[in-house]
Amino acid sequence: MLAFIGSYADSNNPGVYSCQYDEVNGSFEVTHQVNGLQNPTFLTVDARNWKLYALSEGVDENQQRCGAASSYDIHSATGELTFLNNEITLPATTCHITLDHTNQVVMVSSYHGGMVGLSPVLADGRLGKTADIQQHHGASVLSVQDRPRAHSVFLDRANRYAGVCDLGLDKIIMYKLNIPAKRLIPHNEVHIAPGSGPRHFAFHTSYAFGYVINELGSTVTAFSYDEERGELTEIQTISTLPESYDGENACADIHVSPDGKFLYGSNRGHDSIVVYAVDAITGKLTVVEYAPTLGKHPRNFAISPDGQFLLVANKDSDHIVSFTRDSQSGKLVPNGKVLNVSKPVCIKFASVE
Repeated sequence: MLAFIGSYADSNNPGVYSCQYDEVNGSFEVTHQVNGLQNPTFLTVDARNWKLYALSEGVDENQQRCGAASSYDIHSATGELTFLNNEITLPATTCHITLDHTNQVVMVSSYHGGMVGLSPVLADGRLGKTADIQQHHGASVLSVQDRPRAHSVFLDRANRYAGVCDLGLDKIIMYKLNIPAKRLIPHNEVHIAPGSGPRHFAFHTSYAFGYVINELGSTVTAFSYDEERGELTEIQTISTLPESYDGENACADIHVSPDGKFLYGSNRGHDSIVVYAVDAITGKLTVVEYAPTLGKHPRNFAISPDGQFLLVANKDSDHIVSFTRDSQSGKLVPNGKVLNVSKPVCIKFASVE
């Protein structure tokens, strides 16, 4: 299976890595590298049409830093990436990129600009010009929350609504996704406890629940989700840390296991993956364990499509560590497979969901 890694890198060094992923032992082998992008930290993959989209930093006509994204063809056997095009996406640098479930539009988020943008995917897989920009407004209670800080976009399973985690506002802002019109239409807002800093969100794989990991508060907030109305209702907030820990921490990524039984979140500072059991009836969470990541600053992680392995990108340790996932308990066991790569941030599998 093919997998791809995005990282912090200047344009003179490799920033995107194509890998062969061994589904038997959970290891990666880099087969191809892409230079030429400034900090291609986040990726999104269209495995049906063998395309990859990477965000990066660009320069606008006034020589100011801005958000950009590049499109690539993926060689289905080797993972080699062939450049298609690059487009400016937002007037501020971006931190997250995702495709809708039909692979017709790309959405990007700007932490520094407090905005989100939508761009069409053209018939040949290239990115079109930005079609819509939604600027957020306001602030919250902490010094870092002095302005909007849109951190990520997520889609519901029906592809009808797109949500934005805004760390600066302590809100999840929901939009109706209008693909024919290439528009994000403001729909509603969900308030998170002040000072929480929502960062990334994961819907349950089977049931109408969703979970946001809060970077500043080191918590996860669970919601029930009305799929028809596009409404989230909070049902629980739970810490990502053991009670005995009093050091610094900032949460990062969150994923539900493919079987829907467990939820995983990353702690930067405590340097762990918190594992929760998910109650299938209520959606509430119970802590299973805090698994050390064997490296510093686990900015992102990915669960293999078959659910057998969990791969952690330890950015400040310059490596990705593979863990075997116990499907019964949800616990993580390091399996000795480590890939050394500079400042890894994002791991994506080329699998058709």
